Amino acid sequence: MNDYKILVVDDEEDLCDILRFNLENEGYNVDIAYSAEEALKLDLTQYHLILLDVMMGEISGFRMAKMLKESKNLNHIPIIFLTARDTENDAVTGFTLGADDYISKPFSLREVVLRVKAVLRRTSPKAVPQASLIGYKDLKINMKLKEAILHGEVLQLTKTEFELLRLFIENEGRVFSRAEILRKIWHDDAEVLDRTIDVNITRLRKKLGDYGKYIMTRQGYGYYFEAGAKE
Repeated sequence: MNDYKILVVDDEEDLCDILRFNLENEGYNVDIAYSAEEALKLDLTQYHLILLDVMMGEISGFRMAKMLKESKNLNHIPIIFLTARDTENDAVTGFTLGADDYISKPFSLREVVLRVKAVLRRTSPKAVPQASLIGYKDLKINMKLKEAILHGEVLQLTKTEFELLRLFIENEGRVFSRAEILRKIWHDDAEVLDRTIDVNITRLRKKLGDYGKYIMTRQGYGYYFEAGAKE
């Protein structure tokens, strides 16, 4: 089995069983929910992909997708719609809601498997060479793309904020004085004040949300990154 977890959400139990059997044969970990209501009770953050039927109960697949895309913690999860509704308008609606693919029923299982592989290859952080990723738990830095990723989402950091985060994570546990930070990040720019450094670190902590607590202050000495701090 590989590390990819897929959730199939469809009210056709036989179809769910068939999809699970075939996807598990490909090495995926597969869970099933027979309604959107059932799916929304699960910890959806654990899934790398959701196969989602459109026509279900009180909460349709379209409505569930909209709910996921409006959630800060879930909007990164790719969605493939599975539906008997194959009109152009339905497909447009699906893609407008942020779907990564749209497969009309009836479909071949081989087609589903190929589309699943394509979407995971295109969207999963696993597609990034691990050598280019550093970080702690759900906070990652993509050294190649110069991006910081938190809970699967790319953070909107300035160049200075990114370089500060990179400095701290690459040197976990090492305390950097303001003078050292000035030299390494601002290259001894004489116009940069200590207050400027403090403001940038405060702003970085805020953008990191619950991970901001890992950037620690050693009073009288400087700043450092401590994995697992305050847990």
